[in-house]
Amino acid sequence: MQLQDILYSQGFGTRRVCAGLVQQGLVQVYVSDHAMTAHVCSDSSAKFDAQGLRFRVQGVDWPYHEKAYVILHKPVATECSQKPSTYPSIYTLLPSPLRLRPQKGAVQGVQAVGRLDQDTTGLLLLTDDGKFIHRMSSPRHHVPKVYEVTVKHPLSESQVARLRSGVVLDDDPKPVRAAACEAVSEHHLRLTLTEGKYHQVKRMVAAVSNRVEGLHRSQIGGLRLPDDLAPGQWRWLSAADLASIGA
Repeated sequence: MQLQDILYSQGFGTRRVCAGLVQQGLVQVYVSDHAMTAHVCSDSSAKFDAQGLRFRVQGVDWPYHEKAYVILHKPVATECSQKPSTYPSIYTLLPSPLRLRPQKGAVQGVQAVGRLDQDTTGLLLLTDDGKFIHRMSSPRHHVPKVYEVTVKHPLSESQVARLRSGVVLDDDPKPVRAAACEAVSEHHLRLTLTEGKYHQVKRMVAAVSNRVEGLHRSQIGGLRLPDDLAPGQWRWLSAADLASIGA
């Protein structure tokens, strides 16, 4: 695969822009998997095996990924929208190549797998793999999501029991149940859901006469939000990470 096409596929601009980056000596390539030093390549048509390739563009290291799968620690007061209405978009937290990766159709760059409200923090997945988004979002697959919920009033055993057995929301007569539910402390509820209804956690907690004061998603499937990933930071998902969420 030509170097300019590799850069284009990774979101570094049009093919002309990518060719220019190479020709200006702004692209370095690691010639082997274990190489510690990257070498300048000024031939935009030079061919490389893209799989496993590492390169550096304008001083920033970048690994080749046929499809991008990343985890973001969503901070509070951000919106999961390309066109936010009130708060900054989560997409501004990502480097431009992830936002500019080419895709078929009008969609460009990675997209959030589901959304978290502006006041909800925690684990958010993003990808440019449409099939992955559909699989993770489909209620048929029942991917469990764990939420750490701070509630206003002290939790009671009956509230926890009702959340486990099922509560009725105002838009559906069928009870909605938590896959798991435990009171970690008097005001800390750990809730596991396999559905993705609108404002589901807040509405379920309201249905048992309590109120959500803080909401944080800590886990999807077997993937936990890393302790060392600070709010606003992102990282690539590994093959083991993807396996842990059933990808």
